Amino acid sequence: MTQRIALVTGGMGGIGTAICQKLTEAGYRVIAAYHPEYDQPDQWQEEQIAAGFKDFLCVPCDIGDWDSCVEMAAQAEQRAGAPVDILVNNAGITRDKMFAKMEKEQWDQVISINLNSMFYVTKQFIDKMAERSWGRIINIASLNGVKGQAGQTNYSAAKAGDIGFTKALAQEYATKGITVNAVAPGYVATPMVMAIKPEVLEKIVGMIPMKRLAKPEEIGALCVYLASDLAGYMTGATLNINGGLHFQ
Repeated sequence: MTQRIALVTGGMGGIGTAICQKLTEAGYRVIAAYHPEYDQPDQWQEEQIAAGFKDFLCVPCDIGDWDSCVEMAAQAEQRAGAPVDILVNNAGITRDKMFAKMEKEQWDQVISINLNSMFYVTKQFIDKMAERSWGRIINIASLNGVKGQAGQTNYSAAKAGDIGFTKALAQEYATKGITVNAVAPGYVATPMVMAIKPEVLEKIVGMIPMKRLAKPEEIGALCVYLASDLAGYMTGATLNINGGLHFQ
């Protein structure tokens, strides 16, 4: 079997990096998509090479822009020399504020990047997956899309939308060899989370029954399973990975 190709949006972030690494370890050829304004793609790639990951392909993409997604898909396929088999819609942003003070721009940015991108990016790849009768789409949602979170009406709405998108798309492509699943992480020990004030982070960890944050590689390992042939009978699912903080 030819080596399968996986593309991860937000591939250079904390969770994205772990997903890229775990997919590579599992034998996939991985393309990391990153925002064009990200100023450290070369440094990221050097760090991955130093860590033993020498074969990542990297492509820029503003996932909130249709034309950028079209260009990214063409570039990814050209660089990989084959169509994408596995898509991980991972990239996302937050613009937190209580609803009474939330501005339209903060709403629009989060909906565009976290929800509209599901259509913009997935649309570029799913038809070719269907033609080959095999594909995996993995959408990184969030605990707060499952249960909601004060100060995140925009983010919670978008991530809940990601879950609805997952369920509907899974039904449409269930007979075409394509599975579509969502992963809903809780608090993950990424550099961004670890930069939270210690007293605030301590309170967050105190709420979690397991009394720890998720490791990024635990999210990556779950994506490896969903990308595998063994996950071929799972579709439309939302997999909660939150240390027992919330049960759906």
